[in-house]
Amino acid sequence: MRLAGLFLFLCSTAAFAFDLPTDSRVPGGVAVITLGTQAEPPPVVQFRGRRVMTLRPQDHWVAVVGIPLSAKPGTESIQVRRGSATTSVSFQIQDKQYSTQHIKLKTNKHVDLSPKDLARHQRELKEITVPSKKHFSNTLPASLKMQLPFKGRLTSKFGHRRIINNKPKNPHSGIDLAAPEGTPIHAPLAGTVIATGNLFFNGNSVFIDHGSGLVSMYCHMNSIDVQKGTRLNTGDVFAKVGMTGRATGPHLHWSVFLNGEAVDPALFLPE
Repeated sequence: MRLAGLFLFLCSTAAFAFDLPTDSRVPGGVAVITLGTQAEPPPVVQFRGRRVMTLRPQDHWVAVVGIPLSAKPGTESIQVRRGSATTSVSFQIQDKQYSTQHIKLKTNKHVDLSPKDLARHQRELKEITVPSKKHFSNTLPASLKMQLPFKGRLTSKFGHRRIINNKPKNPHSGIDLAAPEGTPIHAPLAGTVIATGNLFFNGNSVFIDHGSGLVSMYCHMNSIDVQKGTRLNTGDVFAKVGMTGRATGPHLHWSVFLNGEAVDPALFLPE
């Protein structure tokens, strides 16, 4: 059954059916790792020093691990603590080659930053973006399956290696959906707004905490209709499509973070 609207403390040992994301053990993917059937004490899991979501669908515990886009193929491990005992569980990351996307902007304002713009961007990273994407709350999300924020045209996939005005930039950390300005944006999953702001690159942006290290980010909006602390249900409208920040046209950039790592939002959509 779905736990729509219901949040549970991580220490709960009750077993529930739960919609899990697609297991895809590649850079920018998600590893769903079985931890065993022992009910008590509940496991506390870390990956690369960060807390990882754990839940107990049916009769067993699993860790839901976000894999960095920068990860190399090979063996990785999570650390699992039960009480005073800590063990390592290994898993394999497979290679994945993402395509390259060339983008042409009218000016280099968002390519070669002035000292003033660079200082602003670094301040926004420190004060808003990095703390938000690394946010971890001791609650479970209502589900791990999301719906699209709206039905739009996919213009840029997750993981694209981006060349902007002939200069290599960071890989694309989300997906872009094009739509006319003013198109309503719906929450793909219940959660709480943890930050909003007008950012240099991302324009009008919203960060939503869905629980246990699952955070979503929405960028380039025309308007924002929520504030920090607003509680959203799945499907609630919280903003409208725009083209603020570094954008070539009206669209939504949608990112999903898991244990602080950008992962492919498509893994959380119904198959």
